[in-house]
This record gives sequence, C-alpha cells and structure tokens, in this order.
Amino acid sequence: MKSIHHPDRKDFMLPAVLHALSDPIRLNMVAQMHRSGEQACKNFDVPIANSTRSQHIRTLRESGIIYTRFEGTKRLLSLRTEDLNERFPGLIDSILNVYENE
Repeated sequence: MKSIHHPDRKDFMLPAVLHALSDPIRLNMVAQMHRSGEQACKNFDVPIANSTRSQHIRTLRESGIIYTRFEGTKRLLSLRTEDLNERFPGLIDSILNVYENE
C-alpha cells in the first residue's frame, strides 16, 4: 500500500488551510467529520464523482486539516482538531460554527 503524506503541525500554513476550507464541498466534508467523527471516504454525502472526492480529500490532507488512516481496504478520515487548535487557536471551531449556523 502506498504511503501518504501528512504534514507536521508546525508545517501547517494558514493560506493552505483557508484555501482548503474555501471550497463548499470540502467545507461540507469537514463539517460532516466534525459532527460524526471519523468517516470512511465513501460515506460522505456529497454530489460528486469518486475521483473528484479523492482530489478534495487530498487537498484537505495536504493542508493538515484531516488525517487518513487505513483499515484493511478502507480509508478512514478524521479531523486533526487538536493539531489545528494548537497551530491556529479557535480557527476551525469558528469557521464550523458559522458554517453550521448559516
């Protein structure tokens, strides 16, 4: 199985995080993980093709927002809330609070 890159917390860049969260599909996926916890890739309720979903997941992972772990043939995704709050205190909670209340 091919290994995937997860940036270290110290390498999170604010422009990359904000860019990743600027897309409505990605923001929806992050909100779903925030509400429900770890999710399998295929469990996201988003109206896009699997290949497009994979690209969105890659953007979220490379910016440091999510962590991907493998369990058999499944890819399970989770928010890196602790890392994000350590690097950018309150940012993810503020963004998701506004998103959930729109």
